[in-house]
Amino acid sequence: MSEENIYTFENPEYRKTYWHTCSHVLAQAMKRLHPEVKLAIGPAIENGFYYDFDTPRPFSPEDLEALEAEMRKICKEKIKLERFELTRAEAIKLMEEMDEPYKVELINDLPEDAVISFYKQGDFTDLCAGPHLDSTGRIKGNAIKLTSATGAYWRGDASRKMLQRIYGVAFAKKDDLDAYIAEREEALKRDHNKLGRELEYFTTVDCIGQGLPVMLPKGARTIQTLQRWVEDEEQKRGYLLTKTPLMAKSDLYKISGHWDHYRDGMFIMGDPDDESKECFALRPMTCPFQYQVFLNRQRSYRDLPMRLGETSTLFRNEDSGEMHGLIRVRQFTISEGHLVLRPDQLEEEFKGCLDLAKYCLDTVGMLDKCTFRFSQWDPNNTAKYEGTAEQWNEAQRVMGQILDDLGVNYEIGIDEAAFYGPKLDIQYKNVFGKEDTIVTIQIDMLLAAKFGMYYIDENGEKALPYIIHRTSLGCYERTLAYLIEEYAGALPTWMAPEQVRFLPVTDRACDYCANKARELETMGFRVEVDYRNEKIGKKIREATLEKVPYMVVVGDRDMENGTVSPRHRSGEDLGAMSFEDFAALLKDVVDSKAKK
Repeated sequence: MSEENIYTFENPEYRKTYWHTCSHVLAQAMKRLHPEVKLAIGPAIENGFYYDFDTPRPFSPEDLEALEAEMRKICKEKIKLERFELTRAEAIKLMEEMDEPYKVELINDLPEDAVISFYKQGDFTDLCAGPHLDSTGRIKGNAIKLTSATGAYWRGDASRKMLQRIYGVAFAKKDDLDAYIAEREEALKRDHNKLGRELEYFTTVDCIGQGLPVMLPKGARTIQTLQRWVEDEEQKRGYLLTKTPLMAKSDLYKISGHWDHYRDGMFIMGDPDDESKECFALRPMTCPFQYQVFLNRQRSYRDLPMRLGETSTLFRNEDSGEMHGLIRVRQFTISEGHLVLRPDQLEEEFKGCLDLAKYCLDTVGMLDKCTFRFSQWDPNNTAKYEGTAEQWNEAQRVMGQILDDLGVNYEIGIDEAAFYGPKLDIQYKNVFGKEDTIVTIQIDMLLAAKFGMYYIDENGEKALPYIIHRTSLGCYERTLAYLIEEYAGALPTWMAPEQVRFLPVTDRACDYCANKARELETMGFRVEVDYRNEKIGKKIREATLEKVPYMVVVGDRDMENGTVSPRHRSGEDLGAMSFEDFAALLKDVVDSKAKK
């Protein structure tokens, strides 16, 4: 990066420092207006900043406006930020004198050799590792916006106190803030958590539980369409379909290592500490189950690669604070697969997995917004990983070479690997800029040995295969959420739950519409008829609001001429045409997977 861009928003480190300083300005404004409020934490995040406060009441929109105004005043005051360090005892004493119990807890939890630093800005002091800007005057006060206030458990622990979290964003120029606000307003319109419920794709019910959405008929049909398409595509590419149990004894997870590395994220049935009784757990992944297909009989090198695919229902005990619509759930369905292969087949098979993932994402219209991350282990945090440093270095060397050979433009993510191997994560951002992994392709050189997955090589000797863990389209619920947002609910015709709606102008046209609808249904299309005694204008408006791709208006002239008069949800009137021509048009749109 050029010298002149180091201190601009083009530099992500500067941007993070800017937002982190904004969080301190927010905390200072809070203490000025509400001295009784206790401070928790206030980091910069991917698209702004937040600060958690212990307050006796939720914050109102009026509170946020007052805080914004106070933040602007603090920026105008151009207060210098000064860093200083204290010993543990001095730091605790200072925070106790300031009556900040959350800061005392944070200090007590720091390692013995930790440097304990603070930042002072005028009459305000906060525990912080930094870095920060040198003055509040660096921040453009008229380009700050506090976007929302919500509850957040202290340290993400549902058993701890609920705090109030205020989110904010800031920019170097007001024009950038105005553009952000406009984008956010558009994002709110597209938010799947709102739009998906309004269009009746899914719902949630308190007595069922958080992270357990109920897929309504529209959502269920769209996911079924995607699943069938992916399964058919995988079959074309040599995958063998499996169907494995939704649960297993703890014994299976102990072999794979999930019991040691993933137990807190599993739903367990029985007492995991009572070895005299069987203990089961719902599966958080399918790999140890699919391995049993390979292990069913002795395998030869000629049997490899073995490509196993499954539409898997998985269960993960996510924290309640992490739940969000269809993006973060506790039960989900995934296009999961595992390839068992010889070492010499690794690059070609990895390429095939990447080609399949890119094909799927491109077809649904998401690939252009994806980024790639080479997720590696952290050699300074080895307790969470299986295997030796030598094994990890070799796995990462091989994967890095493959990615470079394939020309993948990736970033490196340290400490983002699976516990058994490095992976390529395909990342996607929702409309609010929150990034999640949608597809993964993982190289595993460890688990085959744990399960004794030997094959007989060309020399008649036992050999261990490599394994690729991969998904084609990832989690279907999460993908549906992204699709609703990407298309603002107007899903492409081929995946839309309802593709055609017949709109009879009069009661006389109802039977004609019913017959034509049945003909389309026999061709495989998803069709409804609006039999209500309503004006045709109202029927068209409602079908358009429900994002139905094609509306077929039928009046007396259509019945006399044996025609139909389709119109697209975009407002385009396609005019009267023969039923056969409309059916052919519809088939072309669906078969081509057109994004309309």
